[in-house]
Amino acid sequence: MADDVDRPRVAVVGTGLIGGSILLRLHEAGTEVTGWDPDPATRVEGRRRGLAFPDELADAVRDRDVVFLGGPLPSLPETLLAVAGLTDDRCVVTDVGSTKAAVAEFAAAHGLTGRFVPGHPMAGAERAGLTSALAGLFVDAAWVLCPSADGLGPFRSLVGLIVDVFHAHVVPMSPAVHDSVVALSSHVPHLLAGSLAGAAADSAVRDAVIKLAAGSFRDGTRVATTPARRTADMLLSNREQVLRQLAEVRAALDGLAEAVRADDLPALVARYERARTVRLTGPDRAQPVRRQFDVGGDPADELVFVRSVGESGGHLTGCTVAQGTVTYTGRRPADAPGPA
Repeated sequence: MADDVDRPRVAVVGTGLIGGSILLRLHEAGTEVTGWDPDPATRVEGRRRGLAFPDELADAVRDRDVVFLGGPLPSLPETLLAVAGLTDDRCVVTDVGSTKAAVAEFAAAHGLTGRFVPGHPMAGAERAGLTSALAGLFVDAAWVLCPSADGLGPFRSLVGLIVDVFHAHVVPMSPAVHDSVVALSSHVPHLLAGSLAGAAADSAVRDAVIKLAAGSFRDGTRVATTPARRTADMLLSNREQVLRQLAEVRAALDGLAEAVRADDLPALVARYERARTVRLTGPDRAQPVRRQFDVGGDPADELVFVRSVGESGGHLTGCTVAQGTVTYTGRRPADAPGPA
């Protein structure tokens, strides 16, 4: 996708913070892109910014090569069906929702896995709406894609687009692994932020807490300012994994509390040293990886490989298809299990 002629025609359906940021970056990069949002005021705002924003969804997605789906999590299945019905089978569709198993199952039940690749860019802010969108939001961010065996073609094209235009790191995973990972890395932190801020709200010393709140309180409650309905939709859509991972966090918290209760300095220090090690872990152990596959071959090995890269803590840095061969480049931890 180095040349403009290689760039697809794209539509972004649902232009809140994430969808709007995708739209702005594509426009900035010179990609032919249209936006659409169910909110008339958002469409007006988009046109005011010089973006192509038709009033009808059909006009926005007509003749598109790629469509990104944004919007609230509960609306994604219906939007996927609508867009699939308005585009031909060559159009690649992906979403930006924060949970993946439910929408992947919905796509499979409706025969759409050959053109729909569930996605989740791991970037955002507490703000919402097109007016909060940022064209550079995804630079160096992790962008999860969940390919299926019959959707590797669309997956390959999305890898190139996401890496070349958004400068993000593509992290391939199965939908189930994604939901388990984000439950602990994103969703449970929203619960913890809500509980800490909620405890402060109910405290007899609430005003003094707010006055003296330092970095630890501000950082720990930052995501509590996310729009409440968006947080609730996210938690409920991943309820099973959230509750499972929350049980692990409770066990760790109970261990810390017990060490405090028992006045056990060595145990408390040991637990915090272990936590500090995890918090400071960086990408230093990552090593380059490169693999090639026959485009027309059995997709099983290719699917196992790309998923293993993301699920082991690595990411893809590129994907090219030439002369019947697909070549992946990326980075993964040196000691990661799975195909290298």
